[in-house]
Amino acid sequence: MHLKTVINIISILLIVISLFMLFPAMWALYFKEYDCFYAFNITIIITILISLIVFFITKTDIKKSLSTRDGFLLVSVSWFLVSITGAIPFYISGAIPSFTDAFFETMSGFTTTGASILTDIEGLPKSMLFWRSLTHWLGGMGIVVLTVAVLPLLGIGGLQLIKAEAPGPTVDKITPRIGETAKLLWFIYVGFSVLETILLLLGGMDFFDALTHTFGTMATGGFSTKNTSVAYFNSAYIDYVITIFMVLAGINFTLHYKLITGNFKNVFRDSELKVYLFIFITATILLTYDLTKNHFSDIWSGLRYGSFQAATILTTTGYATYDYEKWPAMSRTVLFLLMFLGGCSGSTGGGIKIIRIYTLLKQAIIEMKYLIRPKGIFTLRLSGNVVKKDIVYAISGFFFLYIAIVLTVALIISLEDIDILTSLSSALATVGNIGPGFGKIGPTENYSFFSDFSKWVLSFAMMIGRLEIYTVLVIFTPHFWKK
Repeated sequence: MHLKTVINIISILLIVISLFMLFPAMWALYFKEYDCFYAFNITIIITILISLIVFFITKTDIKKSLSTRDGFLLVSVSWFLVSITGAIPFYISGAIPSFTDAFFETMSGFTTTGASILTDIEGLPKSMLFWRSLTHWLGGMGIVVLTVAVLPLLGIGGLQLIKAEAPGPTVDKITPRIGETAKLLWFIYVGFSVLETILLLLGGMDFFDALTHTFGTMATGGFSTKNTSVAYFNSAYIDYVITIFMVLAGINFTLHYKLITGNFKNVFRDSELKVYLFIFITATILLTYDLTKNHFSDIWSGLRYGSFQAATILTTTGYATYDYEKWPAMSRTVLFLLMFLGGCSGSTGGGIKIIRIYTLLKQAIIEMKYLIRPKGIFTLRLSGNVVKKDIVYAISGFFFLYIAIVLTVALIISLEDIDILTSLSSALATVGNIGPGFGKIGPTENYSFFSDFSKWVLSFAMMIGRLEIYTVLVIFTPHFWKK
């Protein structure tokens, strides 16, 4: 294991993050929020100074390549340290007086969870709201993936980082060079962000709100600048725009690249995309039917709110246009079930991921075929490609660990004498990077009532979920540290 190389790269990551703080610092200057301006600048200066010292101390001993273990350690440690760094401006400015709360909010931002401890979002300085949303946008595609594009300049390959960071069971390289892949993914990500911002501006949002809500949408995060989230704008146009871009953000970004380059054949044959769209459309139809029949007076309201809520839960975004806890039982059940799914692999969405659910379903069908024909030969295929057994085993292990972690977190949270619905949904919402849930953490509630201990537990759950379980847990195994 190359610890000095890992430390060297982490110092670069922290410098990159601190430089991004210049943007909210400029907003602080624009809005005359001088306490916030000071907080951002002091954080930038201290972070860059310490990181530069560490960088030059470790620079002479860096290796030209990273091992798989290096990648796991780098991603896990960097995510924690980046969240610590990102929390400092909140704490220094006094916008969030408790460091535990500041860390929770920042981890929620970088992991694109969208869970919040804020009771009055609109009371926060606007520059802090911008930084809060920017953490979403940076975390969406992955801070590490952003830096991978810079690593070739240092002579360090980035494939190990992508393997540890990429949200999915496999890494689908667009180009032979991993640095070029990272650049292309960010080009697509930025392109979608610009387009959505323009469309939201056309819908009547001001530039600040359009930008921050775009950050939350493309990152499938859900931080809003308003206490009532997207419902504040009371616009069907804005609801539909955000719905469309949430669905797009939940699709594997390599498919966006293939679509842009005219590779339609591979896009339309992709099994995960078909299942993802099928689930979204089915959930929208069920919600529209139930809401039209039992809650709203017309089908268009049912479609508007049903499609938005189906998209925001399925893609783990967490925006809200309505208090769905007031909806009929069937609608609430549909949304609860969507919490177990998530977006596509290679997207900014969280959750178990559609590809894993679909693979396990197909494997279950094959096992039933074996019961009928024990000597039969059955092959599991996705998008026309044969899926190897080791991938199925890895997905099975992931699924077990995912459920086990959700139940463990729920059990720990219940020690505070919190009801089972809130405990379970808070565990699901944090591990799945969803944000809002049911019970005391519904779409109109927040996480402020939890104790500091529970907030640290839930913060750790967010990081485990964002980094796909294995990446974090593997560094706690004795075997990881053996030569």
